[in-house]
Amino acid sequence: MKPEEKMTGFEGLDLSKEIMQAVSAMGFTSITPVQEKTIPIMMEGHDVIAIAPTGTGKTCAFGIPMLEYISLTDNRIQELVLAPTRELAVQIGEELQKLAKFIPEVRIAVLYGGQPIVKQLNQLKRKPQIVVATPGRMLDHMQRGNVRLGAVHTLVLDEADEMLKMGFVKDVCKIIEAVPTTRQFVMFSATTNQDVLTISWKYQHDPVEITVEATKENKPKIAQYVIPTTREEKYEHLLYLLDADVYGRMMIFANTKDMARRLSERLNKAGYETEALHGDIPQGKRNQVMTGFKKGRFPILVCTDVAARGIDVDDVEAVINYDLPNENEYYVHRIGRTGRARKHGVAFTLLTFTESVRLDEICKYTESRPDYLKFDDMGVLRNEEKEAFFDNI
Repeated sequence: MKPEEKMTGFEGLDLSKEIMQAVSAMGFTSITPVQEKTIPIMMEGHDVIAIAPTGTGKTCAFGIPMLEYISLTDNRIQELVLAPTRELAVQIGEELQKLAKFIPEVRIAVLYGGQPIVKQLNQLKRKPQIVVATPGRMLDHMQRGNVRLGAVHTLVLDEADEMLKMGFVKDVCKIIEAVPTTRQFVMFSATTNQDVLTISWKYQHDPVEITVEATKENKPKIAQYVIPTTREEKYEHLLYLLDADVYGRMMIFANTKDMARRLSERLNKAGYETEALHGDIPQGKRNQVMTGFKKGRFPILVCTDVAARGIDVDDVEAVINYDLPNENEYYVHRIGRTGRARKHGVAFTLLTFTESVRLDEICKYTESRPDYLKFDDMGVLRNEEKEAFFDNI
């Protein structure tokens, strides 16, 4: 190795030249803990259950071993990845395409609801070796006879906890039972719940358990703040945060599709550049919104929790909880949208009095407590030391 070349941690994994080229082209400067632990074990053929925080490089952790052992002369489906949402399926497909950049013979299909079935049939006619899909759409293609899973040798469930919590347990079981019992079965999850453990016990063979804690190296650097407000003042307090003109790319979370839509429309009328992302938006438009946000065509995305799954943007500078989420895990996923790639991020929660009890539950769950900010009589946001908050940013 030349003196000027930097070690990234991938060199010791005995990866192919094509994968190493892709890793370099993707700009990776170091291997993440989940990649370092998972890649060698998957390449040995073991089943894996990996518990790791979001934003830790899980797609590459399973994508690299999949690509290393794919047979380019076999035109059957060899690798199947299941994801809970359309957005995450698209995201995984894009990452796998980047990893396969220097292996042109690899064909990848991404199948999800809301996309014309004809377009997906055209993908399948290309005889992909890798398929990424949501459970419902994969089951649909299975029932139509469009796919054959008899040659699958690696099955991956990404964000398994979320997938099973969303009600896909029966669909997932049917898909698992349609692939050979000799396949390698890998699950990635942010948390362990009973459904995840049941699927593991029922279908995995002596899985290797991998746990990646949020250490100093991979823990997002997120400053959390709570701003007490009222229903009447909440919108004006939101505008105060936006008008501070401190943060570039931001995500605002609402609990309902209707609130996300109305809030985005109201902000646009007030002169802010926003787009909404929620379940009622047609898939084509959702793809446009996600691409636009990633490419910086507009700075503010107003979204619901489920619609935001799979959005992987490294430079979101601030997250604003316009509504406090109803699920503890959603709070973790929301604030985890910022502070990625070892950057600093900030999360604000506009808290009404009736939401105080929920905040206590979230604090117990996350084992953390945000700092409080309050508006003074002059309408200036101040920290607990009475200093003007944005004077210190």
